[in-house]
Amino acid sequence: MDGTLNLKGAAEAPFYLPQGDECDVFAAAAAHDLPILLKGPTGCGKTRFVAHMAARLGRPLYTVACHDDLSAADLIGRYLLKGGETVWVDGPLTRAVREGAICYLDEVVEARRDVTVVLHPLTDDRRILPIDRTGEELEAAPGFLLVASYNPGYQNILKTLKPSTRQRFISLEFTFPKPEHEIPVVARESGLSEDRVKPLVRVANKLRAMKGQDLEEGVSTRLVVYAATLIAGGMPVERAILTAMIEPLTDDSDTKRGLLDLVTAVFG
Repeated sequence: MDGTLNLKGAAEAPFYLPQGDECDVFAAAAAHDLPILLKGPTGCGKTRFVAHMAARLGRPLYTVACHDDLSAADLIGRYLLKGGETVWVDGPLTRAVREGAICYLDEVVEARRDVTVVLHPLTDDRRILPIDRTGEELEAAPGFLLVASYNPGYQNILKTLKPSTRQRFISLEFTFPKPEHEIPVVARESGLSEDRVKPLVRVANKLRAMKGQDLEEGVSTRLVVYAATLIAGGMPVERAILTAMIEPLTDDSDTKRGLLDLVTAVFG
C-alpha cells in the first residue's frame, strides 16, 4: 500500500520560506478540521509546505503519491494473507483517520475516480470513513486533517476535480517564488552561494515565461536546486543547467539548442 509516514517533531521541521500568509491559513484550517486543497505547478513547494506544517503542528503525516492505478482500496486497506490466516491491514488514509494524523494526497487528480468518492464523507461535518469490507464506520480522531494537491496546468477533460469535490475544501494557490525568495531557498538547499544562484534563478524565470510556447511546463524550483547542487559539487555551469533544467523539460533538439542560447545570454 502506498503511504509514507513522517513523525518529525516541530524542532525538525523541514525548511520552508513562506511566500505570504499560507502558514497562518493552514494552521487556522487545521484548528477547525477544515480540509485543504493546494493548487500549483509541479515542484513549487507544495509537498515541502505540508511536511513543514505537519512538523510545526506536531502531527504525524501520511503522504500518498497518487497515480493512475491508485484505488480507494489502496487508501482504505484490504485483507492480506499473513502467517496462513487472512488479516485486515489498514491503508494510509485509514491509519491517519484512526490516529488523528494528516493525510496528504499529492496530485489527487491522478488517482482513480473511486478515490474522490471515498473522501466526501471525510470532508463534511460527518468526518467519517466507511469501510465496506469490515463493516466499520470510522469516525475521524481529533487532529485528523485531509490535505490534497493538484497541478491545474495539467488538468484536462479526463483528469479534473469535480466542483462537488473542490467545494469540500478550502484552497490555497501556490506559484513559483519571487526571485528574492527563491534565491535564498536554492542557496540553502544546494550549498551554492546566493551570488551564483542569482543567474540560475534568472534562467529559470525566462524558461517559465516560455510555458505554453516552446515548453509545456516551466522549470520547477526543485530543478533549480538540482542544478545549483551540481554546480556546488564542481560541475560546469552549462552542463549542470543542461542536465537539470533543460533536459527534463524537452526532448526536442532544436528547442534544447534555443534554450542553451538563452543560458549563454544570461551568463555571458
